[in-house]
Amino acid sequence: MASQSQLRVCLTKPRVFIISDISNEPDDAESLVRYLLYSNEFDTRGLVACTSTWMKRVVHPEDIEKVIHAYDKVVPNLNKHVHAENQYSPGQWFLDMLKTGPPLYGKEALADNVPLSDGAQLLVDRLAESDKPLWVLCWGGTNVLAQALRHTGLSMSAEDHRQLRGKLRVYAISDQDDTGVWIRHNFPDVFYITSLHGWNQYGNALWTGISGDQFYGFDQGGPDSRLVSAEWIRENIQIGPLGKAYPEFAFIPEGDTPTFLYLVQNGLGSPEHPEWGSWGGRYLPVDSSQESPYNHYHDATDRVVGENGHVFRSNHATIWRWRKAFQNDFAARMQWTLRGDITRANHSPVIVVNGSTGPEPLFLSAAAGDYVDLDASATYDPDGDNLVFKWLHYKEVTATQWIIDNEVKDVEFEDLDADLPGRHVRAKLPEKCTVDRSAGLSSPQGQVMHLILEVCDNGSPSLTTYKRVVVQSLIKHEG
Repeated sequence: MASQSQLRVCLTKPRVFIISDISNEPDDAESLVRYLLYSNEFDTRGLVACTSTWMKRVVHPEDIEKVIHAYDKVVPNLNKHVHAENQYSPGQWFLDMLKTGPPLYGKEALADNVPLSDGAQLLVDRLAESDKPLWVLCWGGTNVLAQALRHTGLSMSAEDHRQLRGKLRVYAISDQDDTGVWIRHNFPDVFYITSLHGWNQYGNALWTGISGDQFYGFDQGGPDSRLVSAEWIRENIQIGPLGKAYPEFAFIPEGDTPTFLYLVQNGLGSPEHPEWGSWGGRYLPVDSSQESPYNHYHDATDRVVGENGHVFRSNHATIWRWRKAFQNDFAARMQWTLRGDITRANHSPVIVVNGSTGPEPLFLSAAAGDYVDLDASATYDPDGDNLVFKWLHYKEVTATQWIIDNEVKDVEFEDLDADLPGRHVRAKLPEKCTVDRSAGLSSPQGQVMHLILEVCDNGSPSLTTYKRVVVQSLIKHEG
């Protein structure tokens, strides 16, 4: 029988500030429902209703309130299904930080005669209150963030403002007003994740991999579209007091959700490394030179075998490759809202690799061509379910060019316990772990290999936890 002390635990929580054009369309409310189900893993510092190109001069904080009130009804049940260190906050906690941005479109809010909005003031306060990074998740327009940056830029010294900006971590769902470009142009050092594409061409954006394959027509046969269908949502999500606050979708479900799936502490992602990939997608620096002032990240691509057995390569695949896992996880958490009996719901496996627990990566090093012992024998399922172990060599993270296999050779995994595949393996690093693309010669610095352990239980729905092992391969030198 599961006990709360055996459940997955996150000892540190990313600070999160959400800016949403809720009521522009249903997807913001949908994403907010899911966010609240994961809020026990975050330190939420603000919820701000904003405008966007689709809703230029009105904000709707009352629609955020509706979702929070629905969430508040299920908090007692939710807290029975998570570790004592990761309890859910009451609804009032979120209501107390609910503010509004300027009811103006984009750069209209930056005019000299426009006062600083309550939402922008809260953002300034949250940046000032801690030296820790603040993740600003932009689900609509970005003029709240632009107001905060303009105000502090005028009132602070250049050095103090640089330090303040250094705490920002922005993940924006494309540009939905004209301030995103303004921010990136005026403050190139701000850590800023977003998809760049022609105006309103959202089907080209990485984040639409969350659920947009049918609506936008990309990667057909790759992702399992049934897991984001209206039928699946009605059966698995629109249930109970919180589920009833999840509206029917208009275009695609939950377009804003990748911003916080990127931060979920399941062992896959590492927030300071967009290029490593996560449930929220994978992004690369726009300029990787050390002299570059730009701290911006844009769409990467992954090569993934789809449901139909064909190989797909796209920016969307960096998200949809994980769809079964993140949709099952969502469905399981919604089940938690229905009852407070820990024995009547499923909970994620807890991974231990070489003694390393928790969601943080395990860092190792080994010479090229040598073996790395990876022992996950201490891994367990809190519900006593059977577990399946699978190792993935995430080659795209290592590659610096489009033709991955020419640059990154395979890591070979050998089972050391034939009766329990994947639980205890020996990984052999490639002999040639870095090549000079022009000369074909080994370089002095070996490649960094990203090995992902995926552990799935046989509960209903099946749940997945990951462990990322980052191996620095070292070039052998003849003595």
